[in-house]
Amino acid sequence: MKKNRSSGFDRRNTINFYAFIAPWLFGFLVLTVYPMLESFRLSLTDTGFTGDGSYIGFANFIQALSTETRVLTAFKNTFFYVLMFVPLNLILSFFLGWLLSRKIKFLGFFRSVFYIPYLTAGVAVTIMWGWLFNGTYGLINYTLSLFGIQGPNWLGDKNTALICIVVMNLWSIGNNVLIMLAGIQDIPTSYYESAEIDGASTWRQIWSITVPLSTPTIYFNLVMGVIGAFQLFNQPYILTDGGPVDSTLTVSLFIFRNAFEYGKMGYASSVAWLLFVAIMVLVLLIQSTQKKWVFYGDS
Repeated sequence: MKKNRSSGFDRRNTINFYAFIAPWLFGFLVLTVYPMLESFRLSLTDTGFTGDGSYIGFANFIQALSTETRVLTAFKNTFFYVLMFVPLNLILSFFLGWLLSRKIKFLGFFRSVFYIPYLTAGVAVTIMWGWLFNGTYGLINYTLSLFGIQGPNWLGDKNTALICIVVMNLWSIGNNVLIMLAGIQDIPTSYYESAEIDGASTWRQIWSITVPLSTPTIYFNLVMGVIGAFQLFNQPYILTDGGPVDSTLTVSLFIFRNAFEYGKMGYASSVAWLLFVAIMVLVLLIQSTQKKWVFYGDS
C-alpha cells in the first residue's frame, strides 16, 4: 500500500513539474530552438524578402569568409569593441561594487544612482549621448571650448567614434555593479577581521581577499559581458549607421542591413551563425582557463 502511495505521489510530482515548466519549455522551443534551426536552414539558401530561395549549400559562408571584405571589417570592429569594453567593464564594476560595499552615509542613494542608468539605457539615452558628443553644439566640446580647446568631431571621426560608443555603454553598467556588489558582500567578514588583526592595509585586503574571493562573480560578468558586447547594435545603428568609413560597423549591424535593407535573408543568417561560432569559441576559451584563476571557497 505504501509503495502504491509513493508511486502515485511521484507521478503527481512529475505531472506538476512538467505543468510548471510547460510555459517556459514552449517559449524555449518556439522562440529559441525553432528560430535557430530555421536560421541555419536559411543560411544554406539564397532566400530573400519573399521567402523564396533555392538550396546553395555553404556558398554564403564561403562568400562571407573569402570575398566579403565588409564582414571582416565588421568582425574586426566588434572584436576591438569587446577588447576595449569588457576589461573596462570588469574593472569599473569591481571598483564601484567595492565602494558600494563600504559603510558610508547615503549608501542606498548611491546604489540607486549607479543602477538607474542601466534601467534607462535605450534609444533615448543613446540620443542624449549623441548630443553630448556632437562636434558642433555638443556639451563636451562646449566645455572644452571654455578652456580654449577645440574638441574633435567625436562621432564623425573614425578614430574616436567607436571609443565614444564604449564610453556610452560604460555609463550603463549598473547591473554588473550590483552583481559584483552581491559577490563582494558574500565574502565572510571574519577574513577581513583577521587581516586587520595581522596589520594588513586596505589595499592588501582588496588584493589578497576581495579579488580572489570575487573571481566567481568576475568570471560570470566576464562571460556575460563578452556575449553582450559581441551583439552591439543600438548605438552604431542610431548614432553613426556604421560610419564613418565603416569604423563602427558591427556584425549585428551588418546582419541587420543584409537581412532587412538588402533582403539577403540567407546571407544574413550565415553571418549570424559565424557570429554565434565566434562567441562560442571565445566563451569556451574563457571557460577552459577558469580553473587557473577562479577560486571557489568550497573547492
